[in-house]
Amino acid sequence: MFDSVRRTVVVVGAQWGDEGKGKLVDVLAERADWVIRYQGGANAGHTVHIGDTTFVLHQIPSGILHPRVQCAVGNGVVLDPETLFTEIDELIAKGIAIEGRLHVSDRAHMVLPYHKLVDSQSAANREIGTTGRGIGPAYEDKVGRRGVRVLDLRHGRKLRALVEEGVAHANARLAAFGSSARADVDSTMELLDGLAARLLPLAADVGLAAHEAIMDGAAVLLEGAQGSLLDIDHGTYPFVTSSSTTSGGAAIGAGISPMALDAALGVVKAYTTRVGNGPLPTELAGELGDRVRQLGNEFGATTGRPRRCGWFDSVVVRYAVRINGLTDLAVTKLDVLDTLDKLAVCTGYGVDGELHTEFPGDLTALESVEPQYEWLEGWRTPTSDSRSLDDLPRQARRYLDRIEELVTAPITYVSVGTRRDQIIGLDEA
Repeated sequence: MFDSVRRTVVVVGAQWGDEGKGKLVDVLAERADWVIRYQGGANAGHTVHIGDTTFVLHQIPSGILHPRVQCAVGNGVVLDPETLFTEIDELIAKGIAIEGRLHVSDRAHMVLPYHKLVDSQSAANREIGTTGRGIGPAYEDKVGRRGVRVLDLRHGRKLRALVEEGVAHANARLAAFGSSARADVDSTMELLDGLAARLLPLAADVGLAAHEAIMDGAAVLLEGAQGSLLDIDHGTYPFVTSSSTTSGGAAIGAGISPMALDAALGVVKAYTTRVGNGPLPTELAGELGDRVRQLGNEFGATTGRPRRCGWFDSVVVRYAVRINGLTDLAVTKLDVLDTLDKLAVCTGYGVDGELHTEFPGDLTALESVEPQYEWLEGWRTPTSDSRSLDDLPRQARRYLDRIEELVTAPITYVSVGTRRDQIIGLDEA
C-alpha cells in the first residue's frame, strides 16, 4: 500500500465490523512510521496472532506490535482510561515496549463510570445491541458539550465542575429509565485523580504530530474501529455506532486535513457477519449459519457474542466503496469457505418485483428486500498455506474475481488464516 505517492493510508471496515482490520493494520504497520486510531472506543476488538501469542487490542492501535512504530489515539476516540492501562499492562507483560511510543490526544473525550452505568441501564441501548461499555453516552456528552477531555485532567476545579454536570445528567437519565442506580461525583473524581499521573504524560496534540509526520514524508496509517455500515450517518441507523467510521471521519478523528489522505483500504470478509440487532439481508439461518459461525470462530473479541453470518453482499460492499472512496480491498477469512460445496454472492435486492443494486437508506425498505444470488462453485480444498494468487484453487480465484467485478474495487490483499504470515499481498505479486 505504501509507496512514493501513497504515504497516508486509511484502513476502514467495509461491512458491519469484525472484518479483520486489526490484522491488516498489523501487516501494513511493518512499513508505517505512525499508526493512529481515529474513532470508536473500547467496544472494538482487533485480534492479531503472532506465533503462539494472541493480542486483542481494544483502544491501542495494532501498530504497537511493531517496535519502531509510533502509535496514537486520536481526538475522535472516546477513551476508557481504565481499560487503556489494563491493555498497556497486558502488552508490557507480553514483552511489548510501550514507553515513548504511545500518544493520546489531549482532545480525546473520556468514557467514565457514569457513562457505563447509563449504557447498562438503557433498554433502548440493549435493543440496538450496544456493548454496554459507555461509548454512546460518552459521545452524547461530547455533542452535548458536557464531555470530559484528557486535557481537563490538568485543571482540577474545571474537571470537577464537568464531572458534576455529567453525573447530574446521567442520574436524570437513570431516573427516567426507572432505575434506582445512581452515579457519584466523589468516586469519579477519585478515579480520575488516580489515573491522571499516568495518563497526562501520554497526552499530546496528536493532530499536530500527525501533520508534522506527514509533512516530513512519513508513512502514516489511520485505523478505524467499526465497519462502514455502522457509521452514524451512513450505516443502518439506528442500529449503528455513535461515531463516523468511514474514511471521511479519519481526517476529523485524527486531526488532519482530508487533503492529506492518499489511499483508502477497505477490509471485507469473504462472507458477511454482524453482531447484535439490525438488518442483515443475506443472513444464513439454521445449520449452515451455525456451520459458518463455527468455521470462522465468529464470536465477538470484545463481548464474546455470537455473530450472525451471511453470504457475501456485493450491494453492501459497493456502497462502502462509494462512500469511502476505497482505492483497494483486502478480503479476509477466505479459508473459512474452504469446505463449502457452493457459494452465493448477493448481486442485488428484489423490492416489489424490481431489482435494486444500490444500498437503501430506508431501514423499512431494507428489511423487506429479497437478496438476488449468483451461485459459484466452491473449491473444497485448504487455502491456508497459499502465499500467492497462483497457489489458490481456480474456483477461489474466480470467486475473488467476481467480487472485484461486482464491487468495482481491486483486491490488494487476501487473508487465508489468523496468523500474521497467512496473507497474500497482490500488490507485491
